[in-house]
Amino acid sequence: MIRKPIAVVTGGAGFIGSHMVDLLIEHGFAVRVIDNLVGGRESNLARHAGNADVQLRIADIRRLVPGDPLFDGVAYVFHFAGIGDIVPSIEHPLEYMSTNVQGTVHMLECARAANGGRGVAKFVYAASSSCYGLAQTPTREDHPISPQYPYALSKYQGEQIAFHWQDVYRLPVNSIRIFNAYGTRARTSGAYGAVFGVFLRQKLAGKPFTVVGDGTQTRDFLYATDVADAFLLAAQSALTGQIWNLGAGNPQSVNRLARLLGGPAVHIPKRPGEPDCTFADIGKITRELGWKQKVSFEEGVAHVLADIDYWRDAPLWDPDSIARATTSWFSLLQTEGRA
Repeated sequence: MIRKPIAVVTGGAGFIGSHMVDLLIEHGFAVRVIDNLVGGRESNLARHAGNADVQLRIADIRRLVPGDPLFDGVAYVFHFAGIGDIVPSIEHPLEYMSTNVQGTVHMLECARAANGGRGVAKFVYAASSSCYGLAQTPTREDHPISPQYPYALSKYQGEQIAFHWQDVYRLPVNSIRIFNAYGTRARTSGAYGAVFGVFLRQKLAGKPFTVVGDGTQTRDFLYATDVADAFLLAAQSALTGQIWNLGAGNPQSVNRLARLLGGPAVHIPKRPGEPDCTFADIGKITRELGWKQKVSFEEGVAHVLADIDYWRDAPLWDPDSIARATTSWFSLLQTEGRA
């Protein structure tokens, strides 16, 4: 009997993590999922119910220590676990630094101690393009780093630590800086955040979409299954110590998203610290990993609309509630008038 390779997916009951689990199962892996179910849902793994090749450990990544049997025999670790969103990171920076930085250290140490101290074959870190700040576009991997808020800083520091573990402990690491991932199973947390979740809940309620500014700002949206494909390639590649930008390389405007979703719109003030355009230069990842986008923006939006009921329990935002929720955003990130 041929033994299946084993992968750990942290945050595997969450948005991108659950799509990663799907892909790994399709490719003949056994998967061990770590998730505290704060942002994730067990229902995101429902298609694998009864499959002995998918194990879920409900745990905080900061509580796992080297030698945990969950890492026995593991080939790859895909590290998606962490907390996102801008506003909560501004208001609760300690939690972000603890989870996204120290939590990453715990996972690196578990990966290093795996397999009798030989370590795993590859640790793939889910980084964020937010590390670039207000970047020149298209943005290459060597663009200067300029985090604008604690979430961005915490994700960048997690990446730095991962590569430090490679330099010091010879743990093979690759990192993928994700631009604007979207798709089914995206988070429905109480925090004001990603445009898809906000718009989908508004559509369900028959309310207008709250478009920031004039809506001409563009984002490099990439469907979650295409993100998962890139992570598997990064794990299986012989390359280590690499950073790759990941997007579609074809930014779409917020106005176009509103048109595809279908519904009226109202406009709210433009926010400080947000770029007018995110645009990944994907030359490196396509050249070195052979990665290609499979799901077009139109197809991806259609997939999300077909599953729109998933967002029924998400918070419903309107201009007034958004203004209240982003008060700290405007007061702390506004640069005009500062000395």
